[in-house]
Amino acid sequence: MLDEHDHRSLGQRQDLFHLQEEAPGMVFWHPRGLMLYRLLEDRVRQRMLSEGYREVRTPQIYAQPLWERSGHWENFRENMFLVEDGERHLAVKPVSCPGHIEIVQRMAPSYRDLPLRLGEFGLVHRSEPGGALHGLFRLRQFTQDDGHIFCAEDQVQQEVVRFARSLKGFYAEFGFDDVQVAFSSRPAVRAGSDDVWDKAESWLLSAARDAGLECLMQPGEGAFYGPKLEFVLRDRLGRSWQCGTIQLDLVLPERFDLRYVDASGAKVRPVMLHRALLGSLERFIGVLLEHHGGALPAWLAPEQVVVVSVGEAAVDYAERFAARLRQAGCRARSDNRNESLSRKIVDAHAAGAPWLVVVGAREVEAGGVRLRQRDGAQKDLSWDDGVAELVASCRPAMDA
Repeated sequence: MLDEHDHRSLGQRQDLFHLQEEAPGMVFWHPRGLMLYRLLEDRVRQRMLSEGYREVRTPQIYAQPLWERSGHWENFRENMFLVEDGERHLAVKPVSCPGHIEIVQRMAPSYRDLPLRLGEFGLVHRSEPGGALHGLFRLRQFTQDDGHIFCAEDQVQQEVVRFARSLKGFYAEFGFDDVQVAFSSRPAVRAGSDDVWDKAESWLLSAARDAGLECLMQPGEGAFYGPKLEFVLRDRLGRSWQCGTIQLDLVLPERFDLRYVDASGAKVRPVMLHRALLGSLERFIGVLLEHHGGALPAWLAPEQVVVVSVGEAAVDYAERFAARLRQAGCRARSDNRNESLSRKIVDAHAAGAPWLVVVGAREVEAGGVRLRQRDGAQKDLSWDDGVAELVASCRPAMDA
């Protein structure tokens, strides 16, 4: 029996998603859940565009030679789903990095194009053991808010600092104010020489200091191609969740012989930074649901306003008010079921709606509405004032 605050219980109660044995480690998103997913995706995309990222889309399956070149065939093959194509071996992508490198190769950038920032909502698959699967927290199919920065050596510092300094405000939008940072250094099994790793770790630590970060050291926890900074969120239950990351990679540009043309016309190797704000969108949704106990901030709620009619005479009025809210940009619906007011209120709260609007004969006659918040606080307003207050309260804080 799941705890009522478990994200799987919340997902079922709010009709967001479900999981089933026929698709182990993969999610069935219901309309309300997909709305939440899209809201999260839209916020990340908005940030990507404001930071100069160019969105791309890359293939799901690559042949073995590409994975050998990236090092994943040697270092990550047990976590990949393999596919046979006649005599060829292929694998479903567990990461988007090689695809982004292939795009940059064909762009043939010059120093004027750097830093070159590419972003993708990359659907990836990883062959996790069945016993390790756990709701949205551990899946076989999930989406990463994957971004890669290709830059010159003298641009590394500013790119890392810029990324690190912006994260605190970003996470605060979702209700996370406690953010810790960890530095993960070279693992025992890795690609690249010690000299390459010495340089990568030195640069990343220096950038972390410039950003004013105090890092918990995690020896041996880096990716096989480079060290990383991990941004860890603490939720209301005191649990820690590693979400954001930025990794400094000197290995993959070398393995793919990636180059740009500098001011003198020489071909120079760029530095590659791997970055993510959320990591896995699915996992972040699970963290969000449990952190807020299902009571998501109004801007993230799949359904922001439920307009409840009391009595047959208020049905048309409720539908018109809900339609007016939708026109103004709110996610609203009317509840005109033949149920008691208390039943409708309970159901709306269970569904996670932050606002209820109650309309009965009195509101119809006065041309007003009664607004009710999650905590039970109520106020009576005119039609226009009610619309204005709800629109303002449902708007994302960063857009206010």
